[in-house]
Amino acid sequence: MRARPLAVAFLAAALFGAATPASKLLLSSFTPFQLAGILYLGAALGVLPAAWQRTGIRTLWRADRRNRLRLLGAIGFGGIAGPVLLLLGLRQGAAASVSLWLSSEIAATALLGVLLFRDRLGSLGWAGVLVVFAATVLLSAPEGNAGLAAGGLVVLACVCWGLDNHWTALLDAIRPSESALVKSLVAGATNLAIGLALDPLQADPAQLLAALFVGAWTYGVSMALYIAAAQGIGATRAQLAFASAPFFGVVLAVLALREPLHLVHVASGLLFLAGSGLLLLERHSHVHAHAALEHEHSHRHDDGHHDHTHAGMPASTRHTHRHRHEPLVHAHPHVPYLHHRHHHRHRADAAPSEHPRAR
Repeated sequence: MRARPLAVAFLAAALFGAATPASKLLLSSFTPFQLAGILYLGAALGVLPAAWQRTGIRTLWRADRRNRLRLLGAIGFGGIAGPVLLLLGLRQGAAASVSLWLSSEIAATALLGVLLFRDRLGSLGWAGVLVVFAATVLLSAPEGNAGLAAGGLVVLACVCWGLDNHWTALLDAIRPSESALVKSLVAGATNLAIGLALDPLQADPAQLLAALFVGAWTYGVSMALYIAAAQGIGATRAQLAFASAPFFGVVLAVLALREPLHLVHVASGLLFLAGSGLLLLERHSHVHAHAALEHEHSHRHDDGHHDHTHAGMPASTRHTHRHRHEPLVHAHPHVPYLHHRHHHRHRADAAPSEHPRAR
């Protein structure tokens, strides 16, 4: 029962990893703004079936102002700025190197969580951040100024996606597939409009269709598959599998683009893998209290936070509706997702915490 969603998560990672070498090829026909826009419009096509499934797009219109602002921030940083910065870096650097630099996203998400979103990092988490930083420096140094510039642009893109990760995690009234669809449509249209205003479109119809196809599969279908995997095996296991995406990108860059694989790629790849593993192993546990709360979001009834029942529905079935949480005090390992942001109260008799895994 676990093998199928795990395989789906690896398939999502392989598709997303293919985006970097495929984009490297497409940059010869488009400017970064144009390509970012077309890739995200393709992503909207890829995620549309998942967003429309069963209920259609309806929870978006019931979202409150706070959720809409979070979605707007995710679109601006994760959908508009991030992809353009990535493609600017990809234009200067090798696809294999850029694929590995993308591993910096998990460290950027962790640091932003500590600085802006009331998360905590323990010794494992800080060690993971330092190892990922060392891997970034190691990979950038041999390529000189061009490598440093390309690496810096990709790291900035990862910072944008880190903000996107936190704001998206706080959306409690919009289904993940709906937010992905809206982000893809708005970001795609915005970047394409900017790109066309700055430069005329030089690509022919075949190249345009190729870019839409790449966006639909590497961004859209990959996103939908990851959501499905996370619902089947949980976000932690799905993220562990999805963290392999940069390494799929390296393999495809070597095989499809004939880029050389240097020892520095192997060494930095091992460091990225070790640093990401340390961040993903981070755990946080203490006695904590949740105040009464009423909201609407996607949830299951086997997560320790949703004790209402539905006749004939298994506890593991994910669904969305408005519901109320009564005051609750309990202790269990947790991560800083929707029900565990650190503005809740900590009991005075809580055990020493191990601090949260940041993602």
